[in-house]
Amino acid sequence: MGKRRAAVVGILGLLAASSAAAQDFYKGKTINILAGFSPGGGYDTNARMLARHMGRHIPGNPTIMVQNMPGAGSLTAVHYLDATAPKDGTVLNTFNFGAIGEARLSPEKIRIDFRKYNWIGSISQDLTVCYVWHTLGIKTLDELKARPKVHYGSTGAGSSSDLNQRIMKNIFGVKLQQVGGYPGSAEQRIAIERGELDGDCGAWSSIPVEWIKGKKINPVIRSSPATAPDLPPDVPFSIDIAPNERARQIMRLLLASNQLGRPFIASSAVPADRVRILRAAFAETMKDPAFIAEVQKLRLPLSPIVGEAARKVVDDIYAIPPDIVEAAKAVIRD
Repeated sequence: MGKRRAAVVGILGLLAASSAAAQDFYKGKTINILAGFSPGGGYDTNARMLARHMGRHIPGNPTIMVQNMPGAGSLTAVHYLDATAPKDGTVLNTFNFGAIGEARLSPEKIRIDFRKYNWIGSISQDLTVCYVWHTLGIKTLDELKARPKVHYGSTGAGSSSDLNQRIMKNIFGVKLQQVGGYPGSAEQRIAIERGELDGDCGAWSSIPVEWIKGKKINPVIRSSPATAPDLPPDVPFSIDIAPNERARQIMRLLLASNQLGRPFIASSAVPADRVRILRAAFAETMKDPAFIAEVQKLRLPLSPIVGEAARKVVDDIYAIPPDIVEAAKAVIRD
């Protein structure tokens, strides 16, 4: 009996020592957040905002830096996590959330299984809104569907804007013609003001404030159940108004990764105790008044998902039946 008690005490002592070591690990360390895009964009902005606040919630208060690693639509940085980066919990990564759904739809192109990473969390859902310029006099999706043709700009296939335009066209029946050749959203906005384009589908936080305050645009549909304080409350969520159940299932797949609009992951090889520390710190940061104040100042969405809840979103995407996957491919490949 005495030997058994001594063994238990010994095990508890080892666990306590391991926990203490994990708590001390980050003291004097630097955590690098790899942003899979160049500086100045939405992913970079969110990464730098997180870096300014998260260190306060990690034992040892490590310095957190952002390292931009663009390439392959942000996937270069994802591959780096397991190929080259340290596996000790000092490297995180943020990447294009659309790659999760694309990996399910086109595994032959994106050879990444996002279930295999340690999910730290996501700052917000993606809130893409499709809108029309005010001079068209269109206020609702039904009115937009009644138009003989509308012109929206395109910066390339596979973006959130492109996906939502194809949903409007191929699921809701909007007679939408995509006009290519725009290098970025800034050029698209100039074309909209000139009357060359009728509208766009874009991140609500990226739409010029003066357009919103001046009622220069009329939003007709949104891609997320999340909303924003300055978004009119009657703008419908696309899945809620799906024309039928099959269309609803297809959109659930196409828009599922929106729930992880600003994701942060770590290598699968990071020790479990450090993953717990990072997840707890991420969760605390999402409630930090200073962090929230900066989010509001930058007019960014905040609807966090942490740890295993984020991982479950990914698991659900991979569990979607093959026939729905094939139907979704038809929507986006048209």
